Formats: sequence, structure tokens, C-alpha cells
Amino acid sequence: MEYKTYEEWLTQVPGSITEDSLWEFIVYRKALFLSDLAWQDCERLLANSLSKSIAWQLIDSAGSVAANIEEGYSRGFGKDYARFLRIALGSARETRGWYYCGRHPLDPEVVNHRMTLANEIIAGLVITSDQQRKR
Repeated sequence: MEYKTYEEWLTQVPGSITEDSLWEFIVYRKALFLSDLAWQDCERLLANSLSKSIAWQLIDSAGSVAANIEEGYSRGFGKDYARFLRIALGSARETRGWYYCGRHPLDPEVVNHRMTLANEIIAGLVITSDQQRKR
């Protein structure tokens, strides 16, 4: 399914995810959204022989953001959670970089949207990981 907006995407997320307390963390929601968008974008990247390797890197890094938030959240709060948030931060920055590297076969508006979303995730992870480290 192709999503046009965040609001449209929200209506498609199953209750098994939205009913979890982690769903309240907006950065997590944005990370899941970015992962789904990357999936769509990778279909386009894979259609171009020059960007196939970028597609695999992009899908791995984008999925890693939410996965590390999930794993860290499950371990409780404090320094251990902060460590996983920092790993997610690295993956978010990597995702932003892969979008830049793979920009040529994608529409400029798409790349700008994804990089802006990655920047929002990065900012939220920096703040939250710093807060958790101080706990």
C-alpha cells in the first residue's frame, strides 16, 4: 500500500502496535512511518540498476531505527534505553544519508520529505537519549 500522508498511514497501523504504550512516543511513530516510506521508495530504487545497492542499505537502516527504539524501550528506562536510542540515532542519520545518495531516481519532493522526517526523528532521539542517560 502506498501512503500519501502521515494521517493516512496512521489509519492503517494495527491495534497490536497502537495499543502498546510505546506508541505514545511520537519519535517511534515517525520511525515506523519512515520505514514504511522507505519500503515504497526502495521499490523505485530497485528498478534502477545504479541504485540497487543503495536500496538494500536504505531499507536496512530505516527499519533499524524503529527496531532499536522497540528493543531499548523493552529493557526499561535509563542508561540502557539511552544506549539503544543512540543506536537508533545512528540508523536515522544513516537513513538520511542513504536518501541523499539515492536521490537521483526519486522525485526531489520525496527526498526532501524523507530527509525532513529523518531530521525530526534525529532531533527527538538526541533529546530523549540525553534525558534517559541522566536518569
